[in-house]
Amino acid sequence: MVKVALHGVQFFAFHGFYPEEQLTGNNFIVDVEVEFLQQQHFSTDEISQTVNYEKLYAIAEQHMTVPRKLLETVVQGMVDDIKEAYPFVETIRASLKKLNPPLKGDVACSLVEITYRKPDEI
Repeated sequence: MVKVALHGVQFFAFHGFYPEEQLTGNNFIVDVEVEFLQQQHFSTDEISQTVNYEKLYAIAEQHMTVPRKLLETVVQGMVDDIKEAYPFVETIRASLKKLNPPLKGDVACSLVEITYRKPDEI
């Protein structure tokens, strides 16, 4: 199994359930990991044989620019786009942390994570 990942990708975005969150914005951190079975030997040195993490970044960036009420909606969009771009991927794990969420106490971050596993073929 091969893993390709981006950890700690930082964005300023306008996601949040409350209208003021969509006006003031917040800092977010995205983590994305994908796993797949190696199809060919990597000595071919071809990016088409793997997952391009530049493309993973572009997918995350695209979803971070569209304000959403739910972090779940943002993460689900990332997962869906990765599945479409890389149908050979077996597992996708994407998470989104909102730093200093607007709560009564001090909270470092809130987190939403979705893990997709490709169904076994019958």
